[in-house]
Amino acid sequence: MFSLSAFADEISPDPQQQIDVLKSCGIRYIEFRSILSTNVLALSDLQIREFKSLLDANGFRLSAIGSPIGKIKIDEPFEPHLAKLKRAIELAKLFETPNIRVFSYYPPIDSGDWPKWRDEVLLRMNKACELAQANGLRLLHENEHRIYGDSIDRVLDLAHTVGRVYFPQAFGLVYDAANYVFCGYKPLDAWHRTKKWTVHLHIKDWIPGDEKGSIPGEGQGHLPEVIADAVQMGYDGFATMEPHLLGGGPTGGVTGPELFPKSVAAFKRILEKAGAEYQ
Repeated sequence: MFSLSAFADEISPDPQQQIDVLKSCGIRYIEFRSILSTNVLALSDLQIREFKSLLDANGFRLSAIGSPIGKIKIDEPFEPHLAKLKRAIELAKLFETPNIRVFSYYPPIDSGDWPKWRDEVLLRMNKACELAQANGLRLLHENEHRIYGDSIDRVLDLAHTVGRVYFPQAFGLVYDAANYVFCGYKPLDAWHRTKKWTVHLHIKDWIPGDEKGSIPGEGQGHLPEVIADAVQMGYDGFATMEPHLLGGGPTGGVTGPELFPKSVAAFKRILEKAGAEYQ
């Protein structure tokens, strides 16, 4: 079963407009990254309470806290970042979602010398998973441009090392086909090599060299093939819409209220063609 969710901040910064558009698309889950142009971890307690009340009143829940944990340079101090993870854990409990999206750090310089920094990446990832496990939560690692886990091999390194201890209770992989395309890797190859550890999907498609995303199925992310294979293996989890149809960057993307429903409709067609059950 595919449970549809969305990075609703791609629709609008306004939470009410986010809700209205998602209702029209038949989506009742949100991956909470931001509202009011403010990241989820920077919102005040009052803003958090108001947003939760809005979700509750409209019958919405969260698929995950879409945190930016792990989006700092690997040589930056870890303790302040760990404090942000504790805030994410607090919010996950408040919103009753077991999932927190995370990343695996940027290199100190653009070129990156990952063999030098691998041990520090693994140390931080393990500490974060230990904290998540102690709180009954799970960290979802997303393959993202320039972080340690942007390549297929390094994603597998995380799966084999961190996942060896914490998968699936406190650690799992997010599969984002478009991010593999953007980084120059073959998304179908990435899927087949990482699907054993994949527990969460981000639905975004891409054409190499473009500065914005494509309608699902119209890029080079091989989404129809990935979804068909996921159906065959009995995938049961979230598929979160993150189209980036008007652009995107390190802090998120933009699709807008007019284009977002078109992306959802295209993905539903992919699901239906694959014989998938979804809600």
